[in-house]
Amino acid sequence: MKEYTFDAVEMKDRVVAWIRKFFEENGPGCNAVLGISGGKDSSVAAALCVEALGRERVIGVLMPNGEQPDIDMSRLLVKHLGIPHIEVNIHEGFEGVLNGILAGKAEGLDINFTSQTRINLAPRLRMATLYAVSQSMNGRVVNTCNFSEDWVGYSTRYGDAAGDFSPLGRLTVQEVKAIGRVLGLPDALVEKAPSDGLSGLTDEDNLGFTYAMLDRYIRTGEIDDMEKKALIDRKHAINRFKFFMYPVFEPGYEYEI
Repeated sequence: MKEYTFDAVEMKDRVVAWIRKFFEENGPGCNAVLGISGGKDSSVAAALCVEALGRERVIGVLMPNGEQPDIDMSRLLVKHLGIPHIEVNIHEGFEGVLNGILAGKAEGLDINFTSQTRINLAPRLRMATLYAVSQSMNGRVVNTCNFSEDWVGYSTRYGDAAGDFSPLGRLTVQEVKAIGRVLGLPDALVEKAPSDGLSGLTDEDNLGFTYAMLDRYIRTGEIDDMEKKALIDRKHAINRFKFFMYPVFEPGYEYEI
């Protein structure tokens, strides 16, 4: 197996070429449509698409859920890149779904509506919004998840983990940041501490380890804290299903009955 090495400039160029090839094969002339959170991943993914396709073919969708304290970061990105964009507040839809589920529960269905259910609902509504915009704008939806998050399942299935192509899906957090610097993105976007937007905690608070520790472990297998290693391994094991499409029944296969 060829040893993995990382050079931010070379990798940036390779991702840009890969995006161009994707569109040549899966939608010549189509637009890249992506959610703009104001964090490093959406910022870097958007900037890569701009270099690959031109700013006029990259459409940013800002999707606050009611009041979003850091919405200025999203606006900073679209202004910095000069891309066309739309702002869609998902709060009414979010509350509508919540109220509908709670009404169903009141009528007798025993629904265990947890805080995690609530947290995951917002990214799923955002992805539905992205596809609505994409279908209306001759688009292809950009998945902005990175390898570090995917490794431990820190993404929402059919939420931020969905999309038509994934330029960052095999790049760690540290690598994404390095590419962001090469692309000349503002430090405020590249270094912004990511959070889930609801709990008030950062991603690293929720995970229980730093991305620097996780990235080193992913790329080298080295880690000094055995308790953190066990936690990472457990999260990876229980979330591996997110790496794959759902299983499909094959009629020609002999199944044991």
